[in-house]
Amino acid sequence: MTKTPSAPVLSRRALNRATLGRQLLLCRVRMSAADALAHLVGLQAQNVQPPYAALAARLDGFAPEELSGLMSDRAAVRAVTMRSTVHTLTADDLLLLRPLTQAALDRELRTFREGLGGVGLDRLATLARAYVEDEPRTPAQLRAELARHWPGADPRSLGIAARALLPLVQVTPRGLWRRSGRVALTTAEHWLGRPLVVGAAPDAVVPRYLAAFGPASVRDMQAWMGLTRLRDAFERLRPGLRTFRDENGVELFDLPDAPRPDPDTPAPPRFLPEYDNVLLSHADRSRVDPAGYKARTWKVNQPFRTFLVDGSLAGVWRLDEAAGGAVTVVVEPFGALTKAQRADVEDEAVRTARVLAEGAPSYDVRCGAVVDG
Repeated sequence: MTKTPSAPVLSRRALNRATLGRQLLLCRVRMSAADALAHLVGLQAQNVQPPYAALAARLDGFAPEELSGLMSDRAAVRAVTMRSTVHTLTADDLLLLRPLTQAALDRELRTFREGLGGVGLDRLATLARAYVEDEPRTPAQLRAELARHWPGADPRSLGIAARALLPLVQVTPRGLWRRSGRVALTTAEHWLGRPLVVGAAPDAVVPRYLAAFGPASVRDMQAWMGLTRLRDAFERLRPGLRTFRDENGVELFDLPDAPRPDPDTPAPPRFLPEYDNVLLSHADRSRVDPAGYKARTWKVNQPFRTFLVDGSLAGVWRLDEAAGGAVTVVVEPFGALTKAQRADVEDEAVRTARVLAEGAPSYDVRCGAVVDG
């Protein structure tokens, strides 16, 4: 009887470098914003600026107007998909992923059913669709219209139900660079003039997740999508995938020819937005946050912008703009930085500020403590 060879073990550092490489964070790449958005399978976008900051950290020569132009042309959209949160995605990916993430939205809807007593969900979906397709509506307008039909229901629950039942997108100018407006909603089909991709299996997304986040476990992809029961998709694809183990023995999957850089590959500092995908898309986040700093990157329910040093979560940052327009990047490390690290962090901070606050009269960096090294 032939013994099946055991899967190779990937160290945490090896996983870190592989993930950073897939996330375009080991070195900035020359790639269009459209191609990057497709490769990364969307960018979380609870606020307007994070997708722009995410691409600024990844793309060489990125100009925010490029992503803004994609949204104006309806080649990219803002909509609720993975983890029941707002993402900026290509139009093609929204049409594919929105049906696949329906189970997560159904789960969210169930938590609000108490406020929907007597509400017929099919009728709600029909009324809401007609209302937002007549013209884009704000969430408040949509809630008010639905409350007119069900005055005894909880307005917030009515709004959540509409979001869960319909593929709503945030129309422009919401999300445009320096021109963003209030949220106004219509359906994806109405905005894009194309139907959703109904009936697709998650098998189509597994290789793309691995290309952007691998090597990864089944639980990792489930955490990224906000879904459960993806094991069958991985098993169907297993013959065409490579398998590894992490240091804890967890099985990891990957594409056979995907890059897995040497663990000693240098990882320069990177300034990331709040909600960056690299910090949110694995069940086990220790590959990027080995020190367990997650709790220090949030205050109540508000996340902070973060930065990486040597590939790992190392602190938080913000942009402060003075009355005259001068910009200061305030860097707050979680631990001491060596002199070399601090110099690299300051260089990256200024580079980031020049993209996100283009045209400021001056850029400065205020950084925390330093140790010799």
